[in-house]
Amino acid sequence: MPLSDRTHAVFAAAVGLIGLHVLDDSFIHPQAGTSAGDHLVSGLVPLALLALAVWAFPRMSGFRRGVMSITLGILGAATGVEAVHYLREVGASGDDYTGLPAIPAGVTLIVLGAVTLWQTRRATGQRAWRYGRRALLLVAAFFGFMFLVYPVGYSYLTTHLARASVPAANLGTDFEDVSFETSDGLELRGWYVPSRNGAAVIAFPGRKGPQPQARLLARHGYGVLLFDRRGEGESEGDPNSWGWGGHRDLDAAVRFLRARPDVDPGRIGGIGRSVGGEMLLEAASDNDAIAAVVSEGTGARMVSEAVSDVEGAEKLLAGLQFGVLTAAVAVFSDQAPPQDLEKLIPRIAPRPVLLIAAEHKEVGNKTPEYLAAARGPAEAWIVPKGGHTGAIDAMPEEYEHRVIGFLDRELAR
Repeated sequence: MPLSDRTHAVFAAAVGLIGLHVLDDSFIHPQAGTSAGDHLVSGLVPLALLALAVWAFPRMSGFRRGVMSITLGILGAATGVEAVHYLREVGASGDDYTGLPAIPAGVTLIVLGAVTLWQTRRATGQRAWRYGRRALLLVAAFFGFMFLVYPVGYSYLTTHLARASVPAANLGTDFEDVSFETSDGLELRGWYVPSRNGAAVIAFPGRKGPQPQARLLARHGYGVLLFDRRGEGESEGDPNSWGWGGHRDLDAAVRFLRARPDVDPGRIGGIGRSVGGEMLLEAASDNDAIAAVVSEGTGARMVSEAVSDVEGAEKLLAGLQFGVLTAAVAVFSDQAPPQDLEKLIPRIAPRPVLLIAAEHKEVGNKTPEYLAAARGPAEAWIVPKGGHTGAIDAMPEEYEHRVIGFLDRELAR
């Protein structure tokens, strides 16, 4: 079926709405503390690809037009999820007003692609051959979704969504509202419980998840710092769920604690949950002021880590999917991937590390590899109950015994 001018116009208009949101998000209303210059790659690369798609659309076969339209529709609708998220949490502002129309634009492209595929399907030849071909195309579509569309869409969400509101404080004691600045000029905000024993611990990431750890630490006299990492809550910057670039947030937190009169600069540690634990390990590898690290639920955040403990076809498939995801995260976050944690952890020595992982329901557990990579004092606790970062709830007494005992040995001298 020949392409009509109306079909091309609908495609161009829908793609244009998605492109308008990309332009707005990257260059007109960037995140607080950032500028248009911080988003050259994440803005210009998608805009160039969208423009290329509009140019190529009338020059392609019906099948290719349909596939491209559906693919762009899914990814375009994903860009609008950001606006829905922030509208629900704190109300619409800035680029949310161009993000919301990206969702119906994406749906339009999906419908247009489906109609195009149906209208341009092959209706001649033997039925067995036609239906066999369609079955193979469905299989190819599944793999295309799993290894291209899904990782690209997921990478966009993980570099644009974060907790926007500040949770209620339940720290069990008095605390101060604090702020400090990162080396790249971002203002981060958080809470600080003053130290009673001269030592302080960063409970990370965010101000919600680490509150049970903060209450425990405060009961034992430790100073506790909880703060919104970049792009989260009241802190400036672009969010990144993978923690790329977050070591600068932790370096700033350490500088803040070292300047506190109630803290001995040589007695600063950190407790990190999930990506927070990974970020603490990365920061400690290059910051000697972090004297001890407790990292719970550490997992893979890049290709080499994702495929290091699998073999055969699984290694190939995991490498392909995680490779596309890593490349997309690099584009959408305007930064190169961090180093492999297995290469960074040896640099923490001779400072101690305690790794915690759930025996069951753990997410991408890398504890055995990271424990083996450590050259200094390192120990692991494999928790027989609970799941990912659930040790303090599943076994609170044992958690207190192990974690506070570890910190007392290393920080409370």
